[in-house]
Amino acid sequence: MAKSINNIIFLASAICFLSFLGLAYGNSHFVVEGKIYCDTCRIQFITKLTTYLKGAKVRLECMEREGGAITFSAEAETDATGAYQIPVVGDHEEEICKITLLSSPDADCNEIKKDPWAKKAAQITLTSNNGIASSVRAANPIGFMKKQALPECIGVLRDMGFNAHGVMP
Repeated sequence: MAKSINNIIFLASAICFLSFLGLAYGNSHFVVEGKIYCDTCRIQFITKLTTYLKGAKVRLECMEREGGAITFSAEAETDATGAYQIPVVGDHEEEICKITLLSSPDADCNEIKKDPWAKKAAQITLTSNNGIASSVRAANPIGFMKKQALPECIGVLRDMGFNAHGVMP
């Protein structure tokens, strides 16, 4: 009887030790999820006229805060709903991670805005040390710009309280 209790205690200790060992070596696993859209009104936010892009390509990159060396990189392609998922191994607490647009399957909606204030990437936090229990990390949606805004955009923007340029009057 004493031998079986000793075996149970040894087994429990071994499991605890291996769990702590895994935490110490950063065996964190995350999944980054997001959506890529076609900005049909060229205003850099989603409206009821927004469409989502199947086959758009994105890249997740994590880089050191100082020096900017890339520590992790992965690419993904969107499904029929414009959604993507990127699996990530490791904790990237001390790094800056972001999703950037690579390519659009729609020749009429493939522009990446060049303005300095334009939202070209979605920054994401990939660490277990931030109070988020889930391993899923949701990135903000980012979009490609349509070559010409749809004519219906003026009415949609007006209904939302904006002028034709997406600015509050």
